Amino acid sequence: MNVQQFLDHHGINSNPFAEEDAQTDPVFKDHCLNRIYHPTWDKIYGDPSEPATSLVFGEKGSGKTAMRLQILAHLQQFNSKHDGERVFVVDYDDFNPFLDRFRETLGGSRRKPRRALAEWKLWDHMDSILSLAVTSLVDRVLDVKQPSGVAGTVHAGDIDRLDRHQARDLLLLAACYDHSMAETFQGRWHRLRRRLKFRTFLMHWPLAVGIAMTLLVAGVIVGQDWWESLKSFWPYAFIAVGWIPMIARTWKWFWKARRIVRRLRVGNRETKQLRKVLTQFSPAQIGGQPLPDKERTDDRYELLLKLQGILKTLGFSGIIILVDRVDEPHLINGQAEAMQQFLWPLLDNKFLKHPGLGFKLLLPIELEQFLDREDREFFQRARLDKQNMVPSLEWTGEALFDVTAARIKACTADGQQPALSSLFGDSVSERRLIEAFRSLRVPRHLFKFLYRLLVAHCNAFTDENPVWTISSEMFESTLAVYLRDQDQVDRGLRAG
Repeated sequence: MNVQQFLDHHGINSNPFAEEDAQTDPVFKDHCLNRIYHPTWDKIYGDPSEPATSLVFGEKGSGKTAMRLQILAHLQQFNSKHDGERVFVVDYDDFNPFLDRFRETLGGSRRKPRRALAEWKLWDHMDSILSLAVTSLVDRVLDVKQPSGVAGTVHAGDIDRLDRHQARDLLLLAACYDHSMAETFQGRWHRLRRRLKFRTFLMHWPLAVGIAMTLLVAGVIVGQDWWESLKSFWPYAFIAVGWIPMIARTWKWFWKARRIVRRLRVGNRETKQLRKVLTQFSPAQIGGQPLPDKERTDDRYELLLKLQGILKTLGFSGIIILVDRVDEPHLINGQAEAMQQFLWPLLDNKFLKHPGLGFKLLLPIELEQFLDREDREFFQRARLDKQNMVPSLEWTGEALFDVTAARIKACTADGQQPALSSLFGDSVSERRLIEAFRSLRVPRHLFKFLYRLLVAHCNAFTDENPVWTISSEMFESTLAVYLRDQDQVDRGLRAG
Protein backbone atom coordinates (compact mmCIF):
# COMPACT_ATOMS: atom_id res chain seq x y z
CA MET A 1 0.00 0.00 0.00
CA ASN A 2 1.16 3.58 -0.54
CA VAL A 3 1.28 6.44 1.96
CA GLN A 4 -1.42 8.56 0.31
CA GLN A 5 -3.80 5.60 0.31
CA PHE A 6 -3.25 5.28 4.08
CA LEU A 7 -3.75 9.01 4.63
CA ASP A 8 -6.89 9.12 2.48
CA HIS A 9 -8.42 6.40 4.62
CA HIS A 10 -8.00 8.70 7.65
CA GLY A 11 -9.37 11.74 5.82
CA ILE A 12 -6.03 13.46 5.30
CA ASN A 13 -5.54 15.06 1.88
CA SER A 14 -1.75 15.35 1.81
CA ASN A 15 1.22 14.20 3.83
CA PRO A 16 1.65 16.68 6.73
CA PHE A 17 5.26 15.57 7.29
CA ALA A 18 6.74 15.61 3.78
CA GLU A 19 8.55 18.97 4.18
CA GLU A 20 11.37 19.60 6.64
CA ASP A 21 12.25 23.25 5.92
CA ALA A 22 9.78 26.00 6.85
CA GLN A 23 11.06 28.08 3.91
CA THR A 24 9.46 25.63 1.43
CA ASP A 25 6.72 24.15 3.63
CA PRO A 26 3.23 24.98 2.25
CA VAL A 27 1.49 23.40 5.23
CA PHE A 28 3.25 25.75 7.62
CA LYS A 29 2.87 28.83 5.43
CA ASP A 30 -0.80 28.29 4.58
CA HIS A 31 -2.18 26.88 7.81
CA CYS A 32 0.23 27.05 10.76
CA LEU A 33 1.88 30.46 10.41
CA ASN A 34 -0.63 32.13 12.70
CA ARG A 35 -1.59 29.11 14.80
CA ILE A 36 1.51 27.31 16.10
CA TYR A 37 3.96 29.22 18.30
CA HIS A 38 6.93 28.33 20.42
CA PRO A 39 6.34 29.04 24.14
CA THR A 40 8.94 31.85 24.07
CA TRP A 41 7.24 33.61 21.14
CA ASP A 42 6.10 36.69 23.08
CA LYS A 43 9.57 37.34 24.47
CA ILE A 44 11.20 37.01 21.04
CA TYR A 45 8.64 38.96 19.01
CA GLY A 46 8.14 41.77 21.51
CA ASP A 47 6.18 44.93 20.64
CA PRO A 48 6.78 46.31 17.11
CA SER A 49 5.89 49.82 18.28
CA GLU A 50 9.02 49.68 20.50
CA PRO A 51 11.60 47.64 18.54
CA ALA A 52 13.78 45.54 20.84
CA THR A 53 16.55 43.01 20.36
CA SER A 54 16.12 39.28 20.98
CA LEU A 55 18.94 36.74 20.96
CA VAL A 56 17.84 33.15 20.33
CA PHE A 57 19.92 29.97 20.17
CA GLY A 58 18.45 26.81 18.70
CA GLU A 59 19.66 23.58 17.17
CA LYS A 60 19.01 22.69 13.54
CA GLY A 61 15.34 22.01 12.97
CA SER A 62 14.15 23.73 16.15
CA GLY A 63 12.10 26.26 14.21
CA LYS A 64 14.35 29.33 13.83
CA THR A 65 13.44 29.87 10.17
CA ALA A 66 9.77 29.19 10.93
CA MET A 67 9.94 31.84 13.66
CA ARG A 68 11.52 34.31 11.24
CA LEU A 69 8.65 33.76 8.80
CA GLN A 70 6.16 34.22 11.63
CA ILE A 71 7.84 37.46 12.70
CA LEU A 72 7.67 38.72 9.11
CA ALA A 73 3.99 37.82 8.81
CA HIS A 74 3.12 39.52 12.11
CA LEU A 75 5.09 42.65 11.23
CA GLN A 76 3.22 42.88 7.93
CA GLN A 77 -0.06 42.60 9.83
CA PHE A 78 1.12 45.28 12.26
CA ASN A 79 2.08 47.59 9.38
CA SER A 80 -1.30 47.16 7.72
CA LYS A 81 -3.01 48.41 10.90
CA HIS A 82 -0.58 51.21 11.82
CA ASP A 83 0.03 53.13 8.62
CA GLY A 84 1.84 56.07 10.21
CA GLU A 85 3.85 54.01 12.71
CA ARG A 86 5.01 51.11 10.57
CA VAL A 87 8.16 49.05 10.99
CA PHE A 88 10.82 48.89 8.27
CA VAL A 89 12.06 45.30 7.97
CA VAL A 90 15.55 44.26 6.90
CA ASP A 91 16.05 40.54 6.18
CA TYR A 92 19.76 40.04 6.97
CA ASP A 93 20.12 36.35 6.14
CA ASP A 94 22.00 36.14 2.83
CA PHE A 95 25.60 36.88 3.73
CA ASN A 96 27.41 35.43 0.70
CA PRO A 97 27.37 38.62 -1.45
CA PHE A 98 28.83 40.71 1.36
CA LEU A 99 31.42 38.14 2.38
CA ASP A 100 32.51 37.61 -1.23
CA ARG A 101 33.03 41.32 -1.84
CA PHE A 102 34.75 41.69 1.52
CA ARG A 103 37.13 38.85 0.75
CA GLU A 104 38.06 40.39 -2.61
CA THR A 105 39.38 43.48 -0.81
CA LEU A 106 41.92 41.37 1.09
CA GLY A 107 45.22 40.26 -0.34
CA GLY A 108 47.42 37.20 -0.21
CA SER A 109 46.98 34.79 2.68
CA ARG A 110 44.41 37.11 4.29
CA ARG A 111 41.87 35.67 1.84
CA LYS A 112 41.92 32.33 3.60
CA PRO A 113 38.50 31.79 5.28
CA ARG A 114 39.63 31.92 8.90
CA ARG A 115 41.95 34.89 8.38
CA ALA A 116 39.33 36.73 6.31
CA LEU A 117 36.68 36.32 8.99
CA ALA A 118 39.14 37.57 11.61
CA GLU A 119 39.25 40.86 9.65
CA TRP A 120 35.45 41.28 9.72
CA LYS A 121 34.40 44.17 12.00
CA LEU A 122 31.25 45.74 13.37
CA TRP A 123 31.27 48.45 10.71
CA ASP A 124 31.21 45.75 8.03
CA HIS A 125 27.97 44.47 9.56
CA MET A 126 26.65 48.03 9.67
CA ASP A 127 27.60 48.61 6.03
CA SER A 128 25.86 45.36 5.02
CA ILE A 129 22.67 46.28 6.86
CA LEU A 130 22.69 49.82 5.49
CA SER A 131 23.18 48.39 1.99
CA LEU A 132 20.13 46.13 2.33
CA ALA A 133 17.99 48.87 3.88
CA VAL A 134 18.95 51.62 1.43
CA THR A 135 18.56 49.38 -1.64
CA SER A 136 15.12 48.26 -0.45
CA LEU A 137 14.08 51.85 0.29
CA VAL A 138 15.29 53.21 -3.07
CA ASP A 139 13.45 50.38 -4.85
CA ARG A 140 10.22 51.54 -3.25
CA VAL A 141 10.82 55.25 -3.80
CA LEU A 142 11.41 54.51 -7.49
CA ASP A 143 8.47 52.05 -7.53
CA VAL A 144 10.41 49.26 -9.24
CA LYS A 145 8.41 46.21 -10.29
CA GLN A 146 10.22 43.70 -8.09
CA PRO A 147 11.61 45.55 -5.06
CA SER A 148 14.19 43.84 -2.88
CA GLY A 149 13.54 43.01 0.75
CA VAL A 150 10.25 42.98 2.62
CA ALA A 151 10.20 46.54 3.94
CA GLY A 152 6.69 47.65 2.92
CA THR A 153 5.03 50.27 0.75
CA VAL A 154 6.26 53.84 0.44
CA HIS A 155 3.47 56.27 -0.44
CA ALA A 156 4.10 58.88 -3.13
CA GLY A 157 2.69 61.64 -0.91
CA ASP A 158 5.17 60.80 1.85
CA ILE A 159 8.09 61.02 -0.60
CA ASP A 160 7.06 64.57 -1.49
CA ARG A 161 7.18 65.44 2.23
CA LEU A 162 10.95 64.90 2.37
CA ASP A 163 12.68 68.27 2.76
CA ARG A 164 15.79 69.23 0.79
CA HIS A 165 18.14 68.08 3.54
CA GLN A 166 16.49 64.65 3.73
CA ALA A 167 16.56 64.38 -0.07
CA ARG A 168 20.30 65.10 0.06
CA ASP A 169 20.73 62.50 2.82
CA LEU A 170 18.90 59.84 0.81
CA LEU A 171 20.98 60.63 -2.27
CA LEU A 172 24.19 60.39 -0.21
CA LEU A 173 23.07 57.06 1.24
CA ALA A 174 22.18 55.82 -2.24
CA ALA A 175 25.57 56.92 -3.57
CA CYS A 176 27.33 54.75 -0.99
CA TYR A 177 24.95 51.87 -0.32
CA ASP A 178 22.44 51.37 -3.15
CA HIS A 179 23.43 48.10 -4.83
CA SER A 180 20.62 47.29 -7.24
CA MET A 181 21.55 44.89 -10.03
CA ALA A 182 18.59 45.89 -12.22
CA GLU A 183 19.95 49.28 -13.37
CA THR A 184 23.23 51.07 -13.84
CA PHE A 185 24.43 52.89 -10.74
CA GLN A 186 24.54 56.39 -12.25
CA GLY A 187 21.30 55.99 -14.19
CA ARG A 188 19.44 54.83 -11.08
CA TRP A 189 20.96 57.59 -8.93
CA HIS A 190 19.91 60.30 -11.36
CA ARG A 191 16.42 58.78 -11.56
CA LEU A 192 16.24 58.98 -7.78
CA ARG A 193 17.50 62.58 -7.89
CA ARG A 194 14.74 63.53 -10.32
CA ARG A 195 12.10 61.75 -8.22
CA LEU A 196 13.26 63.72 -5.17
CA LYS A 197 13.32 66.96 -7.23
CA PHE A 198 16.87 67.65 -6.17
CA ARG A 199 18.42 70.05 -8.67
CA THR A 200 22.16 69.92 -9.31
CA PHE A 201 22.66 71.99 -12.48
CA LEU A 202 24.43 74.76 -10.52
CA MET A 203 27.09 72.23 -9.56
CA HIS A 204 28.37 72.23 -13.14
CA TRP A 205 29.82 75.76 -12.89
CA PRO A 206 33.48 74.57 -12.85
CA LEU A 207 32.88 72.77 -16.15
CA ALA A 208 31.11 75.85 -17.51
CA VAL A 209 34.02 78.09 -16.47
CA GLY A 210 36.54 75.81 -18.18
CA ILE A 211 34.54 75.67 -21.40
CA ALA A 212 33.86 79.42 -21.34
CA MET A 213 37.53 80.29 -20.88
CA THR A 214 38.52 77.94 -23.70
CA LEU A 215 35.91 79.46 -26.05
CA LEU A 216 36.92 83.01 -25.02
CA VAL A 217 40.59 82.42 -25.80
CA ALA A 218 39.71 80.74 -29.09
CA GLY A 219 37.35 83.61 -29.97
CA VAL A 220 40.01 86.23 -29.30
CA ILE A 221 42.57 84.40 -31.41
CA VAL A 222 40.18 83.94 -34.33
CA GLY A 223 38.57 87.40 -34.04
CA GLN A 224 41.86 89.25 -33.86
CA ASP A 225 43.60 86.94 -36.29
CA TRP A 226 46.31 86.27 -33.67
CA TRP A 227 47.37 82.91 -34.97
CA GLU A 228 50.96 83.66 -34.13
CA SER A 229 49.99 83.66 -30.44
CA LEU A 230 49.56 79.88 -30.60
CA LYS A 231 53.32 79.67 -30.60
CA SER A 232 53.49 81.43 -27.21
CA PHE A 233 52.43 80.10 -23.82
CA TRP A 234 49.79 82.65 -22.80
CA PRO A 235 46.72 81.15 -24.60
CA TYR A 236 47.38 77.83 -22.94
CA ALA A 237 47.98 79.51 -19.59
CA PHE A 238 44.61 81.26 -19.73
CA ILE A 239 42.86 78.03 -20.71
CA ALA A 240 44.59 76.16 -17.87
CA VAL A 241 43.50 78.84 -15.37
CA GLY A 242 39.91 78.39 -16.54
CA TRP A 243 40.05 74.64 -15.94
CA ILE A 244 41.68 74.83 -12.49
CA PRO A 245 38.34 74.79 -10.55
CA MET A 246 37.20 71.72 -12.47
CA ILE A 247 40.51 69.91 -12.04
CA ALA A 248 40.71 70.76 -8.33
CA ARG A 249 37.15 69.60 -7.68
CA THR A 250 37.61 66.40 -9.63
CA TRP A 251 40.87 65.64 -7.84
CA LYS A 252 39.35 66.29 -4.40
CA TRP A 253 36.35 64.01 -4.95
CA PHE A 254 38.43 61.36 -6.66
CA TRP A 255 40.39 60.84 -3.45
CA LYS A 256 37.26 61.03 -1.31
CA ALA A 257 35.57 58.43 -3.52
CA ARG A 258 38.69 56.26 -3.44
CA ARG A 259 38.73 56.28 0.37
CA ILE A 260 35.04 55.35 0.50
CA VAL A 261 35.49 52.47 -1.95
CA ARG A 262 38.46 51.14 0.03
CA ARG A 263 36.75 51.42 3.43
CA LEU A 264 33.35 50.16 2.23
CA ARG A 265 34.58 46.60 2.00
CA VAL A 266 31.19 44.94 1.40
CA GLY A 267 30.26 47.20 -1.53
CA ASN A 268 30.76 46.90 -5.25
CA ARG A 269 31.15 50.57 -6.07
CA GLU A 270 33.84 51.85 -8.48
CA THR A 271 35.84 54.98 -7.73
CA LYS A 272 35.09 56.70 -11.04
CA GLN A 273 31.34 56.13 -10.75
CA LEU A 274 31.19 57.34 -7.17
CA ARG A 275 33.31 60.40 -7.92
CA LYS A 276 30.92 61.50 -10.68
CA VAL A 277 27.97 61.26 -8.30
CA LEU A 278 29.67 63.06 -5.41
CA THR A 279 30.55 66.00 -7.64
CA GLN A 280 26.80 66.59 -8.11
CA PHE A 281 26.72 68.07 -4.58
CA SER A 282 27.93 71.55 -3.71
CA PRO A 283 30.59 72.00 -0.99
CA ALA A 284 27.91 73.57 1.23
CA GLN A 285 25.59 70.58 0.78
CA ILE A 286 28.14 67.87 1.44
CA GLY A 287 30.63 69.62 3.67
CA GLY A 288 30.81 68.03 7.11
CA GLN A 289 28.42 65.22 6.18
CA PRO A 290 29.31 61.71 7.41
CA LEU A 291 30.66 59.33 4.80
CA PRO A 292 31.96 55.75 5.26
CA ASP A 293 35.55 56.66 4.39
CA LYS A 294 37.18 55.56 7.65
CA GLU A 295 37.54 52.28 9.52
CA ARG A 296 35.25 53.20 12.40
CA THR A 297 31.61 53.02 13.44
CA ASP A 298 31.02 56.71 14.20
CA ASP A 299 30.16 57.67 10.61
CA ARG A 300 27.94 54.61 10.23
CA TYR A 301 25.91 55.55 13.30
CA GLU A 302 25.36 59.04 11.87
CA LEU A 303 24.33 57.59 8.51
CA LEU A 304 21.96 55.23 10.33
CA LEU A 305 20.39 58.21 12.09
CA LYS A 306 19.93 59.92 8.73
CA LEU A 307 18.22 56.81 7.37
CA GLN A 308 15.94 56.66 10.41
CA GLY A 309 14.98 60.32 9.93
CA ILE A 310 14.05 59.66 6.30
CA LEU A 311 12.05 56.58 7.25
CA LYS A 312 10.22 58.53 9.96
CA THR A 313 9.00 61.01 7.37
CA LEU A 314 7.94 58.10 5.13
CA GLY A 315 5.81 56.58 7.91
CA PHE A 316 8.24 54.08 9.48
CA SER A 317 8.85 54.63 13.19
CA GLY A 318 11.30 51.74 13.69
CA ILE A 319 13.56 49.20 12.02
CA ILE A 320 13.56 45.46 12.67
CA ILE A 321 16.56 43.43 11.44
CA LEU A 322 16.09 39.67 11.12
CA VAL A 323 19.32 37.66 11.34
CA ASP A 324 19.12 33.99 10.36
CA ARG A 325 21.05 31.24 8.52
CA VAL A 326 24.42 32.30 9.93
CA ASP A 327 25.77 28.78 9.32
CA GLU A 328 25.04 28.72 5.57
CA PRO A 329 27.58 31.07 3.87
CA HIS A 330 30.24 29.08 1.99
CA LEU A 331 32.99 31.00 3.80
CA ILE A 332 31.56 29.68 7.10
CA ASN A 333 30.30 26.29 5.92
CA GLY A 334 28.67 25.36 9.21
CA GLN A 335 31.86 25.65 11.30
CA ALA A 336 31.14 26.90 14.80
CA GLU A 337 34.43 28.82 15.12
CA ALA A 338 33.82 30.57 11.79
CA MET A 339 30.28 31.50 12.84
CA GLN A 340 31.63 32.95 16.06
CA GLN A 341 34.27 35.02 14.22
CA PHE A 342 31.63 36.43 11.87
CA LEU A 343 28.88 37.13 14.39
CA TRP A 344 30.71 38.27 17.54
CA PRO A 345 31.47 41.81 16.26
CA LEU A 346 27.71 42.34 15.91
CA LEU A 347 27.16 41.67 19.62
CA ASP A 348 27.74 45.26 20.65
CA ASN A 349 25.24 46.74 23.10
CA LYS A 350 25.47 50.23 21.60
CA PHE A 351 24.37 48.89 18.21
CA LEU A 352 21.88 46.29 19.46
CA LYS A 353 20.22 48.90 21.69
CA HIS A 354 20.34 51.76 19.19
CA PRO A 355 17.08 53.76 19.57
CA GLY A 356 14.40 52.71 17.11
CA LEU A 357 16.37 49.62 16.07
CA GLY A 358 15.61 46.02 17.00
CA PHE A 359 17.46 42.82 16.10
CA LYS A 360 15.98 39.34 16.01
CA LEU A 361 19.06 37.11 16.06
CA LEU A 362 18.13 33.47 15.38
CA LEU A 363 21.41 31.65 15.90
CA PRO A 364 22.69 28.05 15.84
CA ILE A 365 22.97 26.40 19.25
CA GLU A 366 26.68 25.72 18.62
CA LEU A 367 27.39 29.40 19.28
CA GLU A 368 25.94 29.26 22.78
CA GLN A 369 28.92 27.26 24.05
CA PHE A 370 31.30 30.11 23.13
CA LEU A 371 29.56 32.43 25.58
CA ASP A 372 30.87 30.42 28.52
CA ARG A 373 34.44 31.03 27.36
CA GLU A 374 34.18 34.81 27.04
CA ASP A 375 35.72 37.26 29.47
CA ARG A 376 34.26 40.16 31.38
CA GLU A 377 35.16 42.66 28.66
CA PHE A 378 33.01 40.82 26.11
CA PHE A 379 29.98 40.75 28.41
CA GLN A 380 30.41 44.42 29.23
CA ARG A 381 30.38 45.22 25.52
CA ALA A 382 27.56 42.85 24.54
CA ARG A 383 25.38 43.21 27.68
CA LEU A 384 23.51 40.02 26.85
CA ASP A 385 21.43 40.49 30.00
CA LYS A 386 19.63 43.29 28.11
CA GLN A 387 19.07 41.39 24.85
CA ASN A 388 16.07 39.13 25.72
CA MET A 389 18.28 36.07 25.35
CA VAL A 390 16.75 32.60 24.90
CA PRO A 391 19.62 30.13 25.58
CA SER A 392 17.91 27.22 23.85
CA LEU A 393 14.82 26.98 21.63
CA GLU A 394 13.57 23.82 23.32
CA TRP A 395 10.30 21.96 22.69
CA THR A 396 8.42 19.84 25.19
CA GLY A 397 6.80 16.57 24.19
CA GLU A 398 3.40 18.17 24.71
CA ALA A 399 4.26 21.12 22.44
CA LEU A 400 5.45 18.77 19.69
CA PHE A 401 2.27 16.70 20.07
CA ASP A 402 0.23 19.89 19.53
CA VAL A 403 2.35 20.76 16.48
CA THR A 404 1.68 17.32 14.99
CA ALA A 405 -2.05 17.51 15.68
CA ALA A 406 -2.25 21.00 14.13
CA ARG A 407 -0.48 19.87 10.95
CA ILE A 408 -2.78 16.88 10.58
CA LYS A 409 -5.78 19.16 11.02
CA ALA A 410 -4.36 21.54 8.40
CA CYS A 411 -4.23 18.71 5.85
CA THR A 412 -7.68 17.31 6.70
CA ALA A 413 -10.30 16.80 4.00
CA ASP A 414 -13.59 18.70 4.32
CA GLY A 415 -15.92 17.16 6.85
CA GLN A 416 -13.23 14.95 8.38
CA GLN A 417 -11.76 15.24 11.88
CA PRO A 418 -8.89 12.76 12.19
CA ALA A 419 -6.83 12.77 15.35
CA LEU A 420 -3.18 11.80 15.69
CA SER A 421 -4.16 8.87 17.88
CA SER A 422 -6.43 7.49 15.13
CA LEU A 423 -3.34 6.62 13.09
CA PHE A 424 -2.30 4.21 15.85
CA GLY A 425 -5.64 2.96 17.16
CA ASP A 426 -5.19 1.52 20.65
CA SER A 427 -1.65 0.29 20.04
CA VAL A 428 0.15 3.48 21.11
CA SER A 429 -1.17 5.69 23.89
CA GLU A 430 -1.11 9.46 23.88
CA ARG A 431 1.29 9.43 26.82
CA ARG A 432 3.71 7.21 24.92
CA LEU A 433 3.51 9.49 21.87
CA ILE A 434 4.37 12.51 24.03
CA GLU A 435 7.34 10.69 25.59
CA ALA A 436 8.62 9.64 22.17
CA PHE A 437 8.19 13.11 20.74
CA ARG A 438 10.15 14.55 23.68
CA SER A 439 13.11 12.34 22.77
CA LEU A 440 13.02 13.75 19.21
CA ARG A 441 13.61 17.27 20.63
CA VAL A 442 12.73 19.48 17.65
CA PRO A 443 10.03 19.69 14.94
CA ARG A 444 12.34 18.68 12.09
CA HIS A 445 13.31 15.40 13.77
CA LEU A 446 9.65 14.82 14.56
CA PHE A 447 8.58 15.29 10.93
CA LYS A 448 11.41 13.11 9.64
CA PHE A 449 10.49 10.33 12.06
CA LEU A 450 6.77 10.43 11.30
CA TYR A 451 7.43 10.44 7.56
CA ARG A 452 9.77 7.44 7.94
CA LEU A 453 7.16 5.71 10.13
CA LEU A 454 4.40 6.16 7.56
CA VAL A 455 6.62 4.81 4.78
CA ALA A 456 7.76 1.84 6.87
CA HIS A 457 4.18 0.93 7.80
CA CYS A 458 2.86 1.19 4.23
CA ASN A 459 5.78 -0.82 2.84
CA ALA A 460 4.91 -3.65 5.23
CA PHE A 461 1.45 -4.29 3.68
CA THR A 462 -0.06 -4.74 0.24
CA ASP A 463 -2.96 -2.98 -1.44
CA GLU A 464 -5.03 -6.18 -1.26
CA ASN A 465 -4.47 -6.57 2.50
CA PRO A 466 -4.08 -3.05 3.94
CA VAL A 467 -3.78 -2.31 7.63
CA TRP A 468 -5.12 1.10 8.67
CA THR A 469 -3.41 1.50 12.05
CA ILE A 470 0.28 1.55 12.92
CA SER A 471 1.28 -1.11 15.44
CA SER A 472 3.27 -0.38 18.57
CA GLU A 473 6.00 -2.77 17.34
CA MET A 474 6.39 -0.75 14.11
CA PHE A 475 6.35 2.52 16.08
CA GLU A 476 8.98 1.40 18.60
CA SER A 477 11.33 -0.22 16.10
CA THR A 478 11.22 2.76 13.72
CA LEU A 479 11.77 5.16 16.62
CA ALA A 480 14.76 3.16 17.89
CA VAL A 481 16.40 3.15 14.45
CA TYR A 482 15.73 6.86 13.93
CA LEU A 483 17.16 7.83 17.34
CA ARG A 484 20.26 5.72 16.65
CA ASP A 485 20.73 7.42 13.27
CA GLN A 486 20.17 10.85 14.78
CA ASP A 487 22.73 10.16 17.50
CA GLN A 488 25.31 9.39 14.79
CA VAL A 489 24.38 12.66 13.04
CA ASP A 490 24.81 14.60 16.29
CA ARG A 491 28.26 13.09 16.76
CA GLY A 492 29.22 13.88 13.17
CA LEU A 493 29.47 10.24 12.11
CA ARG A 494 26.94 10.55 9.25
CA ALA A 495 25.05 13.16 7.26
CA GLY A 496 21.67 14.31 8.54
